[in-house]
This record gives sequence, structure tokens and C-alpha cells, in this order.
Amino acid sequence: MIPGMTQTPAALTPDALLMHHDTGQLWPGPQAALIDQGLPGAYRLALQVRALRLARGEQPRGFKIGFTNRGIWARYNVFAPIWGTVYDTGLHHADPDGHADVPLTATCQPRIEPEAVFGLRHDVRPGSGLAELFDAIEWVAPGFEVVQSHLPGWSFEAADTVADGALHARLLVGLPTPVRSWAADAGALQAGLAACRVRLLRNGEPVDEGSGQAVLDDPLSALHHFVQALAGQPDAPALKAGDVITTGTWTDAWPIAPGQTWQADFDAPLGRLTARFTA
Repeated sequence: MIPGMTQTPAALTPDALLMHHDTGQLWPGPQAALIDQGLPGAYRLALQVRALRLARGEQPRGFKIGFTNRGIWARYNVFAPIWGTVYDTGLHHADPDGHADVPLTATCQPRIEPEAVFGLRHDVRPGSGLAELFDAIEWVAPGFEVVQSHLPGWSFEAADTVADGALHARLLVGLPTPVRSWAADAGALQAGLAACRVRLLRNGEPVDEGSGQAVLDDPLSALHHFVQALAGQPDAPALKAGDVITTGTWTDAWPIAPGQTWQADFDAPLGRLTARFTA
């Protein structure tokens, strides 16, 4: 290399992306400009990483939908939703009191997001409408998604976030509520979750507030957007019975560390969720 010149980082292979995920190490540099065909190429990379994870025994348990909160688009320089896979190795469930310990082992610059999580009772047809989606949903629950970035300072472009597993690290699912116990149809589910609010606390101190309206107007609309996006990606996996889908943060994403306890107080029907983070 000529003295004084800066070496351009090489594009990360699927194996290298998985290594950084496993070790929590920062990437050597941004990848967006190095990914062939931008976002479509980034999704191809993410699906190749998914294949590697399946080959070593990890099991997909659903999906995360990211950047559905329009209020944070400008902050993170991503202006449309993205999606990624949730695996059994990162999925946690709260106890009957709505509490859980969640390890942060090998995460990279982790942050927390309070979200609404759906559980599916049957497969979802590509391109399904709102009524079909309502029929496919079994329950809704409060959730904490632990997100992460392998670029310093959370500075990235959209293609980086997709190649980075849609920034997904962990998902904690709280106590599920059957949707038909309080919503008769898709419209009622939309209205109820849009009006639902959350109060986020760290070690008992208020940090942030938000509502279900923040995520593309309501979490069911966020799920609908995701299903339409999948219909345009022929290689994307389908939504299956038993999948969980977390639909995007109701607040900003807040840095977290081992030893902290975070609590989300959602309005009914979601309720309270508490996570204690461990090393």
C-alpha cells in the first residue's frame, strides 16, 4: 500500500459475518458500499448467514421487523423497515410474573427496545391482507428486543443493518394474551394496540415513553408491511405456524449493560415486562 493511503475494508463473507456475530467484535469497516446491489444483496448475505446457522443446528423461531418507528429514522439514517430472523439461541421467555434474566454474552453495543410480539397459530399466505393476518395470529405479548450494531457508534446505512442480521441479538417475550379475548377483528386489534402506551424504566427510573401508534401506525400494520415485503423476495422464508414476530420499538433504542434491570409498563392488554441483564 502507498504510504499515506487508507486501506479500504474488504467485503465481509457470510462466514466472517457469522464470526463477528458469535464473538461480538466490531466489523473492520462499513459494508454498505461494498455490497453488490445494495439492499437486495444485503438480504442475500443475510440469508446465506441464516443457512450457516441452520447448518450448525440453530432453529429459526420467527422474525424481527426493524425501523418501523418513523420517529427514529433520521436518527439512525435508515428510512424504511427491515427484517431479520429470530433464532432459538436468542429467544427467551419471561416467567409467570413477567420477569427474566437475559445474557448479553457476545453482543456488540447492545440496546433495548420495548415492542409488541405476535405469535402465529397457522401459516401466513404471501401477500395476506389485514383480515387474513388477524386470523393467523394466536396471541400478542409484551417484548424486549436486544438489538446490536457491529459498526462503531451505531453509524451505518440500511444495507449494513440488513447484513448485520437486521441488528437482532436477543428477544424476550412476555406473557401472551389471546388476541380474540379482547379484539374481535383486525380493526379492533389495530385500534387497541395503536392506543396502547408503554413506559420504559432503567433500575426503577423512567427513561422513555411511547405508544403502539409509533410503529407504522400500529403493530398489525407493521406486520402487514412485512408480509408484503416478503412477497417481493422470492428466496425469503415463509411465516409459519408457531413463529413469533416482534414488530418494532415503541421508543428510541437505549444502551444497556450487564447488571441493569429494565422494565416496560405497557397498557392493557400487554402488561409489565422486566429483564435483568447478565454478562
